[in-house]
Amino acid sequence: MNRRELFSSLALKKRESIIRPPYYQEDNFLNACNNCEGLCKDMCPTNIIFIQKDKTPALNFENAGCTYCDECAKVCPTQVLSLEFKHTIKAKITINTQKCLSWNQTMCFSCKDPCLDEAIDFIALFKPSINNDCTSCGYCIKACPTGAIEISV
Repeated sequence: MNRRELFSSLALKKRESIIRPPYYQEDNFLNACNNCEGLCKDMCPTNIIFIQKDKTPALNFENAGCTYCDECAKVCPTQVLSLEFKHTIKAKITINTQKCLSWNQTMCFSCKDPCLDEAIDFIALFKPSINNDCTSCGYCIKACPTGAIEISV
């Protein structure tokens, strides 16, 4: 592998780890967003949409989660975010049991209350586990005091 191939593969990996809004379709997404003014960011009531250097929207769950309110799709002038393409966020929420207080003999239910989908079950009443109802909305991420809840693409 030459140097150019190495850096290209690293750039591709970085691009693949971007979490997109739940209304996008891959076809023409990168091209259509290049001329946009970032209206989706301005309309997001939880302020989780940010516009990257390539002018495409991505999600950041550090302060809140996605309510699936449809506002970003409604305001999109290029229709690359569209109600027609609505789906759950293409990401996976997991619990790092080594960081989780409950998995380490300290009672904690911080992640359960903000979960809008009741997607967190507690094994043996104390150990949280993400179930199949998870929509990857991200509300549990900020609530975790140890950063044990992780999101990946």
